[in-house]
Amino acid sequence: MMRTPTTRPRARRAIGAAAVTIALSGAVTAPAGAITYAANPAHRSSVPAQLTGAAPAALAAAAVDLRAYADPQLGPNVLVMKPTMSVEQIRSVFDTVAQRQVPNHFGPQRYAIVFEPGTYGSAANPLVVQVGYGTQVAGLGRTPAEVVVHGSINVYNQCDVNGCIALNNFWRSLSNLTIDVAGGEGCRKDTEFWAVSQAAPMRDVVINGRTTLMDYCTAGPQYASGGFIANSTLTGPPVVNGSQQQFFVRNTALPGWSNGVWNQMFVGSPGAPASTFPSTAPGPYTTIDRTPVVRETPRLVTQPDGTRGVLVPGVRTDSAGPSATSGRVIPLDQFVIATPSSTVPAINKALREGKHLLLTPGTYFLQQTIRVSRPGTVVLGLGLPALSQRTGQPVLATASVPGVTISGVMLDAGAKRSKTILQVGDAHGDAGSTRRSGGSGDTPTLVSDVFLRVGGAAAGSTTTAMTVDASNVILDNIWAWRADHGEGVGWTVNPADHGVVVNGDDVTAYGLFVEHFLRTEVVWNGDRGRVYFFQNEKPYDVPSQSAWMMTPTFKGYPAFQVTSDVRSFEGWGMGSYSFFNQHQGIHLSTAFVAPTRPGVRLNHLLTRWLDGDGGIDSVVNGVGAPVDATNPGPSTVVSHPVATR
Repeated sequence: MMRTPTTRPRARRAIGAAAVTIALSGAVTAPAGAITYAANPAHRSSVPAQLTGAAPAALAAAAVDLRAYADPQLGPNVLVMKPTMSVEQIRSVFDTVAQRQVPNHFGPQRYAIVFEPGTYGSAANPLVVQVGYGTQVAGLGRTPAEVVVHGSINVYNQCDVNGCIALNNFWRSLSNLTIDVAGGEGCRKDTEFWAVSQAAPMRDVVINGRTTLMDYCTAGPQYASGGFIANSTLTGPPVVNGSQQQFFVRNTALPGWSNGVWNQMFVGSPGAPASTFPSTAPGPYTTIDRTPVVRETPRLVTQPDGTRGVLVPGVRTDSAGPSATSGRVIPLDQFVIATPSSTVPAINKALREGKHLLLTPGTYFLQQTIRVSRPGTVVLGLGLPALSQRTGQPVLATASVPGVTISGVMLDAGAKRSKTILQVGDAHGDAGSTRRSGGSGDTPTLVSDVFLRVGGAAAGSTTTAMTVDASNVILDNIWAWRADHGEGVGWTVNPADHGVVVNGDDVTAYGLFVEHFLRTEVVWNGDRGRVYFFQNEKPYDVPSQSAWMMTPTFKGYPAFQVTSDVRSFEGWGMGSYSFFNQHQGIHLSTAFVAPTRPGVRLNHLLTRWLDGDGGIDSVVNGVGAPVDATNPGPSTVVSHPVATR
């Protein structure tokens, strides 16, 4: 059992003092020299923006001039690696970026490091590098097999006076390459470390060798929470999950999986463990054999003639395992290539004329809304560009047209309160009114790797982070976050009512992370909705119970509400957690609310008390045991309403 660490200004750690422990050493065989320990299932902590990481000595090397590696078409922060470059040269580029970005929690800098097709490193001289905040690492081949790295591309714990954790390792990505794991020293030898939490996806990757989702080599406590892997192939020993409290895997071939804390979910992933929920040994796991409908995320590719394009995969239904690379390639000359200095009127004019939008790395301060009105438009970010809106309007809005793609962007609320940050589909009237139009089942809109922030980098405010008014939409790895640490954080400083409101029909979500909003965090008004994995933390900073009442008798606001008009909805693998830290005895009556009717079913639900006072009084519609300091949980409900024969 771990003690709750000392509280510091803007540095409060949410750790369950009575947490159930799961022994890593009892589930996997760690490599020689690895630290084995009992993994305390604590959630993300709030730590200072600047950290001193336990980084490899290579990061102390002299910085290189990154301009020499910049792509002339995509700007100074898209850095191109070529197979003719030496391992030492490539490592120096990564080290220079990592020196800047590993501690750069909320900084405006963004980078995309991309590999041209070819082979990098060797068994004798492996390429071992580190990835920090605001950094995308991606191959430019049409398939992951076209870029092969002998070595490892790593994310490690970060350390401060309270210990070494991965709970705040957000805002980075790895995609579209093969890693033949090699190199490293001591405990890190021959291991791919990807110790991340939310907003750090791994997609379209092949890893041959040991993969770990926690950094067991850096000094404890080693917590991580909230990762996402899709359309990948992992071989070798079973994946070391360890201290990851929540994790979501989709359409990925796995060699097995070790450990689980509260909420581990697998959809369409051969080799995943069988469902064990609510058992905690070795799970709890929620496993769905097939993925009902999905579109994979577009990616930048180099074509055989040397020109660049964007590969846009097609729709897959009833699928399992990673997909082939079927889809269309849109030449880059059909995109408007935006930089932080681009004007929104020029972008919108190009979009109206049929162009797609490629957002290069950087931080964008907008004076108007970027508007997508044509079917099939692709909006793709490189290096996780961050966009905010100064006028109180949405940062990005689409019409209810089919086949739109929005991928790889961070959207920040501005200081002037907005109705919503991201508007998907035309907004007409109040939530729950006339059902919306949009894509058909053959041409769904895709919103993937979109991360919405309210506060953290700066104070902001919105009513709803993301509003989905279109129908036939796929949400794939969404993190809507009202910041609990960083700048501009406080009950009245970064107010935001809802994380996600869905009004459209036939909306399917995979990996939905929504945290700390002041009222109901997800409101689902659409029919035939499906959610596969939901992770939520209630707001930490509720000032009093009287300030947080949905009705005179309902304490607080639900994490997820399916509204009373909905006739059909299904959810799987849904968790909500409490850490009320204002010492006011705050309670939430129930975490999940849904109409009790045959077409609405919630499966594999849980609540857990992390720390603080108060707690959650029931799981769903008043059913399920309370969680608090005396019974931290998890409290589970396998299915609601209970299935009857």
